[in-house]
Amino acid sequence: MILQRYIATRLVIGWLLALAVLGPVFGIIGFIQELDRTQLGYDALAVARYTLMTLPQQLLMLAPVIALLGSMAALSGLYRTNELTIISCTGFSRGLLIEAIVRPTIVLMLVLWLSMEFLVPRLQLAAEDQRHSLRYGNQVKIPDGGIWSVDGNRYTRLGRITKGGVPGNIDVFQFDEDGQLLSAIHGRNASVLPGRRWLLRGVREKRLVDGELVSSRRKQEQIDNLWAQDELPTLSLSSDTMALSILYGYGQFLEQNGRPADKFRSLFWQKLLMPFTVAAMVLLATPLSTSSGSSRDRSMGVKMGIGALVGILFFLAAQIIHALGQLLGLAPAVTALLPSVVVFICALAMLRRLRW
Repeated sequence: MILQRYIATRLVIGWLLALAVLGPVFGIIGFIQELDRTQLGYDALAVARYTLMTLPQQLLMLAPVIALLGSMAALSGLYRTNELTIISCTGFSRGLLIEAIVRPTIVLMLVLWLSMEFLVPRLQLAAEDQRHSLRYGNQVKIPDGGIWSVDGNRYTRLGRITKGGVPGNIDVFQFDEDGQLLSAIHGRNASVLPGRRWLLRGVREKRLVDGELVSSRRKQEQIDNLWAQDELPTLSLSSDTMALSILYGYGQFLEQNGRPADKFRSLFWQKLLMPFTVAAMVLLATPLSTSSGSSRDRSMGVKMGIGALVGILFFLAAQIIHALGQLLGLAPAVTALLPSVVVFICALAMLRRLRW
């Protein structure tokens, strides 16, 4: 239907407008902050390239706010020019209006899911690889003290990952039930095999024999149940930048090994359900755009201010719900979904009262 396509087009234009406004703002802020980290070959041009490649991750986190402000800008413009009134007089029902808004929103949700799984993590990883290569050479920087993995009484430390994704400086400590060190193995580097198996090379071992530590050397040794190949590149990154499949798989790995996995499970559900939050914000923007003022000459700035305030309140409420969910031991899926459900209920209640 022509009117539905017209409303959907204006809605998409509103989203792009909000993206065009917020994108440069956060890009400039990120560029200025990153300038303090210039080092060796990591100059201002490299900083600009890094900022552009990591900007999609920031905008992805702002997607609900962008959707809310963009929808309010588009629908408020239609309301101010009496276009919505004329459309309603043609017999265009409230259901058709919601359908016109929902269709592009579903496409937006699919784009967000695909971006979180394929586009944004790869851009973030490529940006970090380039930055670390320019700042630290071939060695990829990982958190100070390395990354640790626990499997029963075995503790494994990964010291570095080269640019080619080869793990190095691996230490494996085996303890008994009383906490006594039984052996300490150091590997110069390792090959990652299928099934979470690592083949350590340049192995040096110290083993407790009759109360004394005996040293030995071997060319290689296999260690089971460590990180998978597709998880290695993301270990040096924040968990916020991991792809959905990596988050889920790594959370399962931690849970199977008796390690705390709440952080990764919670983050997985928050990212997975974020597009539903975006849809809720778009629906909420519909009544807000036509009801945020008693007169049609209400300035666009006031309505955008209302939208920004709603976005801030939603963010604060989501954080409070997340904290309460952790305290009460609620399932991460429930905690992540609850803010969106609340917004959906509010949006539907306001849509029922919408004068159309």
